[in-house]
Amino acid sequence: MTVVDVGSAMGYFTLPLTELVGPTGRVVAVDLQARMLRTLERRARRAGLADRIETRRCTAESLGLADLAGRVDFALIFAVAHEVPDVGKLMAEIAAVLSPQGRALLAEPSGHVSAEEYAASIAAAQATGLTVEAQPAIARSRAVLLAAGRSAR
Repeated sequence: MTVVDVGSAMGYFTLPLTELVGPTGRVVAVDLQARMLRTLERRARRAGLADRIETRRCTAESLGLADLAGRVDFALIFAVAHEVPDVGKLMAEIAAVLSPQGRALLAEPSGHVSAEEYAASIAAAQATGLTVEAQPAIARSRAVLLAAGRSAR
């Protein structure tokens, strides 16, 4: 599997995701802050996972993942969409990189992101062709599993 961790920071989810994808999988960790990515790289080396993790510094305008178009199996967008200046552009980039069977988990902190803001993020995702597949229960979060190339269930 190829997984993208959007807003990876120091790798709270990146390292466990790397263990899940196994020895032939890879995780692309994307963050705006170079310092966070350096810390993630150091943690990955210590954990023996560095060979399966690629770090990429994004910009406020782009995730910089165009080379992965149609090749990502799963994208994690956890507590980061509300930080992005253009959620529609973020969702379009995610939709573009997902494989036809790809999924994305969008989760936002319920105590920080209003129901209206969260609904707007889902609408932005749906505008790109992503569909709502499930709404998993995640503590203190509003969450939705999005599917590429599928109709809503």
